[in-house]
Amino acid sequence: MAGSKTNRKFKIALRKLFFKNVLPLLIVIGAIQFFANNPLDINVSNLTNENRGNLSKQVLQYEDKMEKYAKEEGIEDYVPIILALMMQESSGRGNDPMQASESYCGSVGCIDDPEKSIEQGVSYFAHTLEKADYNVKLALQSYNFGAGFIDYVRNNGGEYTQALAIEFSAKKYEELEHTGIYSCIREEALQYEACYGDIYYVDAVLNYYDEENEEIM
Repeated sequence: MAGSKTNRKFKIALRKLFFKNVLPLLIVIGAIQFFANNPLDINVSNLTNENRGNLSKQVLQYEDKMEKYAKEEGIEDYVPIILALMMQESSGRGNDPMQASESYCGSVGCIDDPEKSIEQGVSYFAHTLEKADYNVKLALQSYNFGAGFIDYVRNNGGEYTQALAIEFSAKKYEELEHTGIYSCIREEALQYEACYGDIYYVDAVLNYYDEENEEIM
């Protein structure tokens, strides 16, 4: 009788052990085996950077026109970068989606036709790209700062760096602060008093860039 009670207690203990420890482990092992044999179709790059290649419909509607003018400039391989640039500038909205007025006439708002904006924006990017010896990051920052940034980089080591972007912005802001035109568009720039243009413009544009064409970088 005593032996039978002991066996029953032993079985109960084993059952508790199984449900508490062994069964969960078996479930985990089974799940691992299932997903190993049936992988989910997930693009890991989209998980690590949810904005990568995330271009708006407004930007994508201009892709054909972008390709047209890029081919005229001989930079058709750079269309994905230019689309990302437009995304950062305006998300494809407005009559000057490339925000190209300043490079066209020297002031904001003189372009009021999207196609003219694309033509001028692509032309100016081609200019900065050539002047920057096809260094895409330097060309992008120069689209924002102006081509004078390329000369500044050449006179300070010759390679684009974030530090040089901050230095140039701070220098230009010190020169132009009295005009009241410029103010920091990012809080992070305040500590450097680098309020001319966008010191993080390159990273902002590349956040929208589809890296399938990474060889041009």
